[in-house]
Amino acid sequence: MHALVDAAHVDHLHPDSGIALATAADGEALTRACFGDRVRWVPWRRPGFQLGLDIAAVARDNPQAIGVMLGGHGITAWGATSDECEARSLEIIAAAQRYLDSHGAAEPFGAPIPGYEPLPDPERQSRAAALMPVLRGLASTDRAQVGHVTDRPAVLDFLARAKHPALAALGTSCPDHFLRTKVRPMLLDLPPSAPLDQALGRLRELHTGYREDYRAYYERHAGPDSPPMRGADPAVVLVPGVGMFSFGADKQTARVAGEFYVNAINVMRGAEAVSAYSPIPESEKFRIEYWALEEAKLRRRPRPRSLATRVALVTGGGSGIGRATAERLAAEGACVVVADKDGAAARKVAESIGGADVAIPVTSDVTDETSVAGAFSLGILAFGGVDLVVSSAGLSISRALLDTAVADWDVQHAVLARGSFLVAREAARVMRAQGMGGDIIYICSKNAVFAGPDNVAYGAAKADQAHQVRLLAAELGQHRIRVNGINPDGVVRGSGIFASGWGAHRAAVYGVPEEELGAFYAQRTLLRQEVLPEHVAAAVVALTAGDLSLTTGLHIPVDAGVAAAFLR
Repeated sequence: MHALVDAAHVDHLHPDSGIALATAADGEALTRACFGDRVRWVPWRRPGFQLGLDIAAVARDNPQAIGVMLGGHGITAWGATSDECEARSLEIIAAAQRYLDSHGAAEPFGAPIPGYEPLPDPERQSRAAALMPVLRGLASTDRAQVGHVTDRPAVLDFLARAKHPALAALGTSCPDHFLRTKVRPMLLDLPPSAPLDQALGRLRELHTGYREDYRAYYERHAGPDSPPMRGADPAVVLVPGVGMFSFGADKQTARVAGEFYVNAINVMRGAEAVSAYSPIPESEKFRIEYWALEEAKLRRRPRPRSLATRVALVTGGGSGIGRATAERLAAEGACVVVADKDGAAARKVAESIGGADVAIPVTSDVTDETSVAGAFSLGILAFGGVDLVVSSAGLSISRALLDTAVADWDVQHAVLARGSFLVAREAARVMRAQGMGGDIIYICSKNAVFAGPDNVAYGAAKADQAHQVRLLAAELGQHRIRVNGINPDGVVRGSGIFASGWGAHRAAVYGVPEEELGAFYAQRTLLRQEVLPEHVAAAVVALTAGDLSLTTGLHIPVDAGVAAAFLR
């Protein structure tokens, strides 16, 4: 249309107020009432050359017009300059909104439904965190997805009103909307007071029905030249009293799907306020969704990175191995929850990785089960779930046996043995709910198998971690959850543990200056190379990116070769 309309500048937009009139049952009459002959009506036609010709003819035959209302779709405006075109677009949007505000019904979605009021904030967040792993698993039946939660007032109000089931069933209309939201959402038909188990059971039933309905929709309209069905899972799930759950191939796509459905709610509100919401026919939606042009766009997308759609939670992510691992996982396409007891350090790492679509910081103490559960809940609410966990939180106190206090023993076992147990237990709970399998990686140590001096508490705690790997690999394999360990050694540079006094003490034990400790460790290895945090992060990726998908219960040494720590 931009090339065919006889104007230097043409804007095509999808504003809520404009689409509300465009999708109203009597949209043409409403457009005339709102704009007179300043904006003309063009009936629905799939975007393309013929639609451009239609708009060009209207512009040519109506010199007084500044734009058109495209039935079921949006608006187009034109002008001699960019500023004039923008001003006319804004004029159309504002005039449409004024018309809706001045002529619209007070309750376009009907009366409130008793018992469908939004849950209070803390309860709503808790319910969303309980539902989301199961929903993510369902939405990932055909291909893995990342999730997003929206509980904006517009969504909660819509789901509390009498008309919401019928309107949700009509689906969205604007092509830019339903290409991301699919033709219609999946709607839970229970009040927010329903017990959690009942709600989850019903969602599973609805998902089965949704997939059957979507396949039937495809088969009704597919022709010999139609692209194959891309997937039958919902992109948007509506849960009264809780909010909207949206899904996509990455966080941005999932978030945008939710944002577009909020636009669709606003459109339905406007259309119902002055008329009745009447989207384009289902057959036309199919012609858009499975249009060869859209298929070509999909084929031109870059190949997904190795950890795309994975959601990782890394403890101890604020420094050292944890930081390097969080950064590497994000570079490979994962969404990352950077968890650390030092919240400022976690925030610094998350911000260095990117925005909230890629990484979020979480302040978490791995020794506290409530704190661990809270970290996973935040990851679930941010990205839809967690399916890759790296236990990297750690500390070390190096003392001879007679100098090791009970407190020294307890704190190291609390962080390393208890902490990794609590993290693995919560990870398994979430992963089992998702039903998508997953990876749990323990950052253990050469000291789990090597006996060195002045190291009884740390070495024993690391040995505890190492055996947890074997025990959990045996237990969780039936759920397709792989559990593996990495045994680093001598990771001095960037290490929070070495910087906190461990490095000074180990240097004293070995009789070398602290600043030369890394080089000392390197010289005692078979490869004569210093081990860096990035080397450990690379091992995490090797275990989780797909090439070792049938490997579990394994410990990988990342120590440049320490013969005394060879696994037997």
